[in-house]
Amino acid sequence: MRIVILGPAHPFRGGGITTFNERMARALQEAGHEVTIVNFTVQYPGFLFPGKSQLTDEPAPTDILIERRLHSMNPISWFRTGLYLRRSRPDLIIVRFWLPLMGPAFGTVLRIARGNRHTKITAITDNIRPHEKRPGDKIFTRYFLKSCDRFVCMSSKVREDLLAFGLPQPVLQVEHPLYDNFGAAAGREEARQRLGLAPEDKVMLFFGFIRQYKGLDLLLEAMTLLEDPWLKLVVAGEFYEDEALYRPLMDPLISSGKLLLHQNFIPNDAVKYYFSAADVVVQPYRNATQSGVTPLAYHFEKPMIVTRVGGLPDYVKDGETGLVTAAEPAAIADAITRFFTLGESHFISQIRTEKKRFSWQVFCESLLRFNR
Repeated sequence: MRIVILGPAHPFRGGGITTFNERMARALQEAGHEVTIVNFTVQYPGFLFPGKSQLTDEPAPTDILIERRLHSMNPISWFRTGLYLRRSRPDLIIVRFWLPLMGPAFGTVLRIARGNRHTKITAITDNIRPHEKRPGDKIFTRYFLKSCDRFVCMSSKVREDLLAFGLPQPVLQVEHPLYDNFGAAAGREEARQRLGLAPEDKVMLFFGFIRQYKGLDLLLEAMTLLEDPWLKLVVAGEFYEDEALYRPLMDPLISSGKLLLHQNFIPNDAVKYYFSAADVVVQPYRNATQSGVTPLAYHFEKPMIVTRVGGLPDYVKDGETGLVTAAEPAAIADAITRFFTLGESHFISQIRTEKKRFSWQVFCESLLRFNR
């Protein structure tokens, strides 16, 4: 098949979605398909982007064809991109949808492209209801959804949100595949030396962009309830909101040595050191669909503590691959205590069994079977 992936790729840093698109392109190529990623020229206007930079200075992949064509805010670009796809007649367009703001651009491009009466359009929907609501969300989302032939989701929460729109298109729920493109785990001793951690430290990792819905403040409050002197929290990720909101909780923990703050975007070649140094990965989200941190944790064979929200419990078996708890500080503190009582080794064999479900081969076979 000739397949186009419509969504962010290098040089955009878009976190899990960029990583996912590039890894999916490789998996589809390995299965014998011709794949192009149609990427943005401009993804977000600067005033709408909450981080420090949208772009990476890491080298571009040499094994994937990436074409930068779409300006998310320029209707002329929407029509040009749509006409390009209409004329090039791919067999399948896989479009990534994660934010209503992208609805007008994607919806217009896809309406034009499908005018060739040949191309099928499948949306991989990361979110249907955004984490932070804005005027126009529902209108933009519906406009986008009506331009697609079918939908793929990776959590029961997103499936429910899709079905709530009452559209006739079929919906397939699949497992989020592993992020296995960050290399093998590093040795624990080496990883901890790089991060300034001691071998005897009990290390928790909070990884990824910091936004209100991810509940870092809940985890910081939980840390204040725990008196174990060996307990350390590593926060690795860029603030996508005002860092000052977190300072009253962070500063005492930093002063006492219980919090190590790495508040920048973590480059791909450094990711393995953060996960390899940790005993457990904590996701204290207030709300969630699914999280790209979960397949990273599975890849590096790390247990997780997650809150009982959205699709997070779909991927973490309580007491087997991690612990599931309520999204409030005392419950998170209790789960941390329980985890270190059980020990990391309690979870490893089940994690190794469970991660076999999350292969890219299984994901791509399910996706393509759905489009026959």
